[in-house]
Amino acid sequence: MSILRLFTAIFLALGITSVSTSAKAAAHCENVTIAEMNWASAQVIAHIDATILGIGYGCDVELIPGDTMPTSTSLVEKGEPSIAPELWSQNLKQVLDPAEAEGLIANVGKVFENGGEEGIWIPTYLAEAEGIVTIEDALARPELFPHPEDSSKAGMYGCPAGWNCQITTTQMHKAYGMADAGFEYIDPGSGGALAGAMGEAYNKGQGWMGYYWGPTAILGKYDMTKLDEGVDHNADTWISEINDLNVAAPGKNRYPASTVETYVGKDMLDNFVVMNYLEKRSFPNSMLSAMLAWKEENQAEASETAEYFLLEYEDVWKNWTSSDARLAIKNELGMM
Repeated sequence: MSILRLFTAIFLALGITSVSTSAKAAAHCENVTIAEMNWASAQVIAHIDATILGIGYGCDVELIPGDTMPTSTSLVEKGEPSIAPELWSQNLKQVLDPAEAEGLIANVGKVFENGGEEGIWIPTYLAEAEGIVTIEDALARPELFPHPEDSSKAGMYGCPAGWNCQITTTQMHKAYGMADAGFEYIDPGSGGALAGAMGEAYNKGQGWMGYYWGPTAILGKYDMTKLDEGVDHNADTWISEINDLNVAAPGKNRYPASTVETYVGKDMLDNFVVMNYLEKRSFPNSMLSAMLAWKEENQAEASETAEYFLLEYEDVWKNWTSSDARLAIKNELGMM
């Protein structure tokens, strides 16, 4: 039995009910698993959640590797991990919504205050110089977007295998007839390689076209323009065509305003500490981009960036936590 749990038991035995918030929290906050996804913002947020819940509330926290599809499936089928901090959920609603209706999982709110943004991007210097505004404009100029391995062809960077956006980018590639326009679909292999390809082209003043999302450090570092899809968003066909690789000829569509949410498994539904914290926790977009830029510039680990956030942005996270939790965190980080 931990010291904190022992003290709690003694207090109860003596009839003392004024146990601190942190003590009561720890007594009811065991075995919390948090998915650490394989992209920067999700990794940092996972470490922030782990630090606040672990140090602030005495939870027994474990970070486990995650990715969009396997984490969502495991959350629905097994209730694990306890917390998926950053799910780009609009492409997963056909899986998540029925599970939530059955009480297997719960959506506890937005991760980013202004939501996320997905789309096909090109460097702003190229967009302005060539008058490129839409995807169709770019497809009419394949010579501006050379394939990195064969300059006789054009290339459009999609999502790495295993990410749910690999499905949507593949289907958008079909929908806009990109192959017929001479644009080969490029699987970058990883999120880091995708960012690296954009940065390398940008720094050389070359053409580049591909999928990306925000808020991210790289979109803060490089001035990129999101191409207009030329059509309105159709929610029905986005699900039935753009989210289904079996559809051979999907129609054109607009990327929806991205809903980025935190989900928990059913074992967390009665955990007041976790639910109360997560329901309050939401990151301002500009602040998160700045934090991710700091991570990149300093070659910092996700854990180091989480500590940087707690040290530099107390005005943000103090609104998510109890006074006892804040005191414990500040003591641990030497902020007192």
